[in-house]
This record gives sequence, C-alpha cells and structure tokens, in this order.
Amino acid sequence: MEPTFKFMLKDHFYHILNLTHADNAVTVSLQLNVGHTIFSGHFPGQPVVPGACMLQMVKEILAEAVPGDHQLKKAANLKFIAPVDPNMVDELELKLTYKAIDDGLQVNASLLSNGVVSFKMQGVFS
Repeated sequence: MEPTFKFMLKDHFYHILNLTHADNAVTVSLQLNVGHTIFSGHFPGQPVVPGACMLQMVKEILAEAVPGDHQLKKAANLKFIAPVDPNMVDELELKLTYKAIDDGLQVNASLLSNGVVSFKMQGVFS
C-alpha cells in the first residue's frame, strides 16, 4: 500500500542517522546535505538552514513517529534562536514530544546544533 505522506526533505536535504522513539518522545540525529541547492539561494556565500525547512523537518519526523500527513493547525510558539550554518555543522539533533488532544497532536520540538538550541516550537498538528 502506498503511504499517504510524501517526504519533501528527507533523503534530499537531510538524512536520518539515528532515531529513537519511546513514550511519545522522539530524538533524531540528522545529517544535512551541505551540497543541497537550497543553500545556494539561502544565502549565497553565507548559507543557513531556512526556518521553513526546520519546521518541515519537525513535520516529517512527526510523520516518522505517528504515520500520516500531519498539517500544522496552530503555532503557539515558533522561535528561531540561532542560525545553522551547514559549513560549520552538518549534524543536528531534533527532539520532539507529542500528545494526543481533541483536535490533533500537541507537539513540542527543539532543533539543536552542537548542543545549542537553534529552533524551538510548540504547536498543534492535525
């Protein structure tokens, strides 16, 4: 049976090195594809991981843990704390927790670069 969700960035923009999933918590080690064309435009000569890609990675890792095409319904908190330069660090850690609520999944996620939080969010996915 064909999965309903198509990964946009996985295996192109990033690769999963390790994934652990237990008790509604997911921790993933990711490796960026530093040669990806996104970095030639964002920004030329000074590449950084786009915030939209960080959010998409959260969505895709959520789909790894809870299969389905989840849509962000509510973003209670999105914080882009520190830029991620793929030339300085190509491995990231994504930590995600989720909880079923009446209208979907409540998600808290953090993306870390060298142990430093670069992005964090709280939101509800359908």
